[in-house]
Amino acid sequence: MQEQRDYPYATGDFSGLMTSIALAAKVISVHVNKAGLADVLGLAGRTNVQDEDVRKLDVFADEVLTRALAESGHVCVMGSEEVPDPIPVPAERAGKYVATFDPLDGSSNIDANVSIGTIFGIYRRLTPEHTPGTLADLLQSGNRLVAAGYVVYGSSTMFVYTAGKGVSGFTLDPSIGEFLCSHPDVRTPRRGKIYSCNEGNSAYWDEPLTRYVAHLKSERNAHGAPYGSRYIGSLVADFHRNLLHGGIFFYPADRKDPRKPHGKLRLLYEANPLAFVAEQAGGAASSGTQRILEIAPQSLHQRVPLFLGSADDVAEAESFLRGGP
Repeated sequence: MQEQRDYPYATGDFSGLMTSIALAAKVISVHVNKAGLADVLGLAGRTNVQDEDVRKLDVFADEVLTRALAESGHVCVMGSEEVPDPIPVPAERAGKYVATFDPLDGSSNIDANVSIGTIFGIYRRLTPEHTPGTLADLLQSGNRLVAAGYVVYGSSTMFVYTAGKGVSGFTLDPSIGEFLCSHPDVRTPRRGKIYSCNEGNSAYWDEPLTRYVAHLKSERNAHGAPYGSRYIGSLVADFHRNLLHGGIFFYPADRKDPRKPHGKLRLLYEANPLAFVAEQAGGAASSGTQRILEIAPQSLHQRVPLFLGSADDVAEAESFLRGGP
């Protein structure tokens, strides 16, 4: 990706790391596109650390990303949504970066041929170089991210990322097997006309959130007309649409599952990377009470509420959750 030369972190190591992620994305894309023909659909017969059913493509994507990054020589430790503990890299291959990733977001949609994706975040290591990475390297707040992005596997395969100076999108040209810059300098509108959430959980919401959604569906909001409701159920797909067209995605904390009092989405694998992308495109990301990128992780698989998208929409959601307007 030639545009990486414009970024301050685009050293040979950084470019090599991004190339490894892009290569893994190409391999995953090929298998996603032939999922109905190959034996990669269905359940893998086990659950992950989140107590969620694991699908065959989950396992495949996790293995591809882990291998590509471990063999790149650019990372010292990895964290995967599918693996309970840090994934070590031998000292002789350990690099200066740390990677966290959700290898295949939207797993429940895989068998229905709905858009799914990969999410990743890149940090600089905290521990000395030429040593194995540790849990401390992974438990960094999002404001220390060096780069982050996602890949969406849909009508086309798109690689969207930021290295701290704006957001760029690259579309995979299958005829030459390369990602080509198709969306330079992505900017998200200050306010959108779409809200994305699972309203099937509304019976478990707190009153301020219920009022906020009623406000969006009324004629009393900033547009003077109801927002449109669009919810795919694949975080990458919902976020990608709203990033381009404006709007807000939210997955709040609710009372549905007492084991998940802080919501469903993971801070390190989903919230932090997408928050970094959103902010670099002019948007915002909040837990409802705090900027996502300022949250100090306490555990590898920590969950957080997430309000993500257009800056004015996120600010308005925060206002309602504080008891206003």
